[in-house]
Amino acid sequence: MDDRVRLYGTDEPPAAGRRLKAGALTCNLIAGNLRSIRYAGTEVIRAVGYIVRDRDWGTYDPDIADLSVDESDDGFTVRYRASCVSPGGVRLGYAATIKGEASGRLVFDVAAMPEGGDFETNRCGFCILHPIEGVAGRPVSVEHGDGTVEQTVFPDLIEPWQPFKDIAALGHEAAPGIVALCRMDGDVFEMEDQRAWSDASYKTYVRPLARPWPYSLPGGETNRQTVTLELQGSGTAAPVSAPAATSGRSDAAVEIGLGAAAGTMPDFGVLVAPEDAAAILKHPQPLQRLAPRHLLFHYDPLAGHGAAELKAFAAIQALLPGVRTMLECVVPGLGDPDEELAAAAAAVRSAGLRLDAVTVGPSVDRQSTPPGSQWPACPPLETVYAAARAAFPGVELGGGMFSYFTELNRKRPPLEPLGYVTHATCPIVHAADDQSVMQTLEAIPFITRSARAIIGDKPYHLGPTTVGMRQNPYGSRTMPNPDGRRIAMADDDPRQRGLFAAAWLVGYAARLEPDGPQSWTGAAMAGPRGLYAGEAAVVPAYHVARALAAASGANRTSVTSSDRRRIDGFAFARANGATELWLANLTAAPVGLRLPDGAWAMSRLDVSTFDAASAGDMPAADPIGSRLELPAYAVARMEQAG
Repeated sequence: MDDRVRLYGTDEPPAAGRRLKAGALTCNLIAGNLRSIRYAGTEVIRAVGYIVRDRDWGTYDPDIADLSVDESDDGFTVRYRASCVSPGGVRLGYAATIKGEASGRLVFDVAAMPEGGDFETNRCGFCILHPIEGVAGRPVSVEHGDGTVEQTVFPDLIEPWQPFKDIAALGHEAAPGIVALCRMDGDVFEMEDQRAWSDASYKTYVRPLARPWPYSLPGGETNRQTVTLELQGSGTAAPVSAPAATSGRSDAAVEIGLGAAAGTMPDFGVLVAPEDAAAILKHPQPLQRLAPRHLLFHYDPLAGHGAAELKAFAAIQALLPGVRTMLECVVPGLGDPDEELAAAAAAVRSAGLRLDAVTVGPSVDRQSTPPGSQWPACPPLETVYAAARAAFPGVELGGGMFSYFTELNRKRPPLEPLGYVTHATCPIVHAADDQSVMQTLEAIPFITRSARAIIGDKPYHLGPTTVGMRQNPYGSRTMPNPDGRRIAMADDDPRQRGLFAAAWLVGYAARLEPDGPQSWTGAAMAGPRGLYAGEAAVVPAYHVARALAAASGANRTSVTSSDRRRIDGFAFARANGATELWLANLTAAPVGLRLPDGAWAMSRLDVSTFDAASAGDMPAADPIGSRLELPAYAVARMEQAG
């Protein structure tokens, strides 16, 4: 195993990027698209990309040829040709030109043409991502197709539908006195609040969702689109004075601080799917040592689950006597809900499975209903919940969505019958590069706060939350990934088995605020998204999950980081009064940091300790000073005397 596999679970290298610079304007060119567009260090636009999606909303990985980059002190010009081929063999070819000027003007132009017939797609064109931190709730001007300008704000709480439609241009204050005006030409654009899927962005995209999809681009016809970004200051387009950067130097040491008590840690549990039960029963020790606060079993009669699967669940439950047991029970919706749920309850009793809680939901609600689409026919949720209450007397009843906050926000359940409300998250719905996945952590506080606005003080269960996607609400399948690549909507994301996922899990825990979920299914126990690495070995995230399980219900201590995008973490008080602090490097580069004053001991997960940690134990803790460096995606457990 080489270090790349230890970091990412795959030997596929991360996407190569090239930094482009025109005066104070900088951006990164990655796979033909632009990321991290900044002016004098301030992030103005998170990304501008030309995206082609298939009928299942899978994203094509285009072949890029004839790439040329010309740079000077005053600007840069990028040109390339790209193509992708549909399952039917139709080739979509396009030519792209990107020009950046020291004035702050940036133009991205693409001309596309299908060859060999009509090209079927759900979306073909530009997506522009605005950042969320420092932008949510702030003013924005929206120019519409008829030339009218609407003065409004970026949503603070997550919008269930498109906040802005028929967009020709968007203007917002990127830094004091500097307005970023982004203009889109060539088609009709609208915005969706991508925080709903845990993307850290507001996405302006081509072609309204109310129009039919998939649709076809006519063969032999050119489709041209252009995105133009201009920075305006003091009423003039350019030049403008450089604003101060909003974050410190990227190579500066990160300062870590510990604050006051901040609520309690959520009860941490794991998901068990029927197909993963055999691996757990063959090697039960990792589950027993993990000691999760709850087990979440998934049961779906439409997938053929029945007596055998429920008996396997009961056998796993017996490994952890007294553990809280929750069942996700999919309601088929093919007949009467009373009969369907009564049959499920009878099967549970027959298998000897003891339940503390059951979450029910119609099967059709696992598929998303996009704006403009017809809601699928299914029994009212009030009817489903009443049937579940009758079938499972004395068992806590949960509702919400087996899928994501997106669907919960669009179809809000009646709260009165429910003991708790739930939804899941997945960070690879729209993009699967390393940077995008780590950036999803920024969206977690917005999701939990928006969920609280819906459910009030009703108990809140979050999960499962894994890197890989277990079910695709937006298409007919999750994406197969036999080669272990970084693919959006993949059921098996290799990073789940690397240090990357351990760091991501620490970052996720760090973003859960005190008024967020009371319980959290933060991992799958086995399978492609699980904590097992084969046989009895474990993946790095296992050690973070074990700590979170042990911390369930403990008093949380607030943690501050001078740069949360590089180093973040969580802390809690042990029963003996000592503070335990977990930190993670969320980047692919070493990061220096400074701890609060005091006597610290540290054990670390990194490429050098990866192999030993796979046996199930963290490395021994050694005394350290207040200054240290964490390697790429390393995770550190710190201990401090109380």
